[in-house]
Formats: sequence, C-alpha cells, structure tokens
Amino acid sequence: MNSQNIRGKAFIGLTLFLSYLKVERGVSTNTLDAYRSDISQLITFYSKTIPDFSEKDWDWSEIGPKDIKDYIFNLNQNQYSVSTKARKIASTNSLFKFLFDENEIQTDPCEHISTPKLPRTLPSILSEDEINTLFDSIKGTKIDDLRDRAMFELMYASGIRVSELISCDTDSIDIDQNSIRVIGKGSKERMLPIHSGATNLVAEYITDGRPARLNGSSEKALFLNKNGKRLTRQGFWLILNRRSSKAGLTREVNPHLLRHSFATHLLKGGAPLRHVQELLGHSDISTTQIYTHLSNDHLRQEYNKAHPRS
Repeated sequence: MNSQNIRGKAFIGLTLFLSYLKVERGVSTNTLDAYRSDISQLITFYSKTIPDFSEKDWDWSEIGPKDIKDYIFNLNQNQYSVSTKARKIASTNSLFKFLFDENEIQTDPCEHISTPKLPRTLPSILSEDEINTLFDSIKGTKIDDLRDRAMFELMYASGIRVSELISCDTDSIDIDQNSIRVIGKGSKERMLPIHSGATNLVAEYITDGRPARLNGSSEKALFLNKNGKRLTRQGFWLILNRRSSKAGLTREVNPHLLRHSFATHLLKGGAPLRHVQELLGHSDISTTQIYTHLSNDHLRQEYNKAHPRS
C-alpha cells in the first residue's frame, strides 16, 4: 500500500507531514523518499494485522502504544541492520510527534516507547555574510518587497519556525515593546524579544504593504499572499528559494536554515545555552546543544586562522 491509498484524516495528516519535511525541515529528496518508504511500510503492516484496517476511513488516532510495539516487534523479526531498524522507528516516531504537535491526534502513541538513538547530524547554517547578502538583495518598495524583507528579518531576529511565522496574526507583534507572541509545538505560547530593526520592517509592511492585499477583507493573518489570504508553508518556501537564487546564493536555502543560523550566531556571540533554548522553544536542552558543536567548530576555525603556530 502506498500513500495514494489512504483516505480521510490519515491522508491529510500524512500529506502535511511530508510537506513539513520538505518545506520546513528542508530534507533532501533521498531523505524524503526514505521517510515515505518507511511510513508506507508502517501502513502496510497495519493493513495486514488489524482486521479491516485498510477498509476504514483512516484516522491516525486509532493507533495506540500497543500497535507501535507490535510494529517494532515485527521489525525485530526481520534481519534489518541496526541503523535501518533505528531509522524506521525514528520515522514512525517523527510522524506521530508531528501529528500530535499539529493537533491531528490527541495523544502520541510513541511518547513512552523506547526508540534507538540515531547519531545527530550537524544542521547546516548560513554564514553572517550570506544572511546579509540575502537580506540586502531585497531593495524594492513593492508589496512583496516589504513583506519578504519583514518576514526574513523577523525569522532571523526571533528564531521562530516557519509554521509559527505563518500562524502570526497582526496582534501577535507588539511594535512598542519590540516583541512577538508565537504559538509553538504542542500549542505552547511564548513571548520573544526582537530587535528594533525587525520591528520597524514589520511596522512598515503593516502600514504600507499589507492593506493593499486585504481588498476590504477582515483577514487577521500578518503575512498575506497575492490573494489576501494567509501565506502557507509552501508559499514561504517558494519565496525564500526565489529570493535566495536572485541574491546569488549557490545552495538551496530552506526556512529552517534561518532558524539554525539564528541559534548558532547567538551562541557564537556569547548567548547562554539556556536562553537560546527558551527562545527556540525547545523542551529539552539536549536539542539545543547541537548548536554548540557548530559554534565550537567556528571557534576552532577562527583559532586555526589566527594562531601563529597553528
């Protein structure tokens, strides 16, 4: 069974997950194919082991912890390598964590399931020069120029996820206090400081750009597309790709690169790890610690360049 055979809420949930991986996480085509293959295997297993499962109007909330354990037991019966089995379990865990964070399911069946730990790869980042090149390339005064400058600067100023950015309404930002209120994973709210440069660009967009897109509607979304509707993940991704290409950046730039760059540059500048964790909305500081490796790598490179005996 493949993803085309799933119906109802399950199809919507799976489509959202794959879109999230591609657009927000910026995973490679090969990685996306691996996720799709792993989840298809999960679906095939349940269609064979749960009576009439494939005939139902699928809903991921029907899967419980016992079902996850049965699937892992099945993987153990097959002679997969340790890394392959760990990846398949990690794919399952990522799917259900995403569905829970997006309120597609009310409980995460993988929450208390022990899963093998895969080695973490260091996230890619944009250098400060690349950030400046991208931002400085948007010079016009058209509506899209005002919006895109404000969006990019706001993301890099706050480290918010693209899903948090597009969920912002006009009352999410406090111009006077230089702060923004965002609703993160698990519907957790946090108030974040932003620098005045970002605030000024958002204020300029709200005053001089956004009204022309409303066409008399009462849309509350802060960032609007050409039709005056809330910008989508996919829409933001396309805008970022187009802008980075025009700026002359030679690699594909995805939304999460701005978030990774925010965290790494803050740590490089001396910000405490705990503060960066709070800004990013990480529940576990170990998730934030990966950025210290990037920061330390930078220090090592600078040391090797500067030390006369290196």
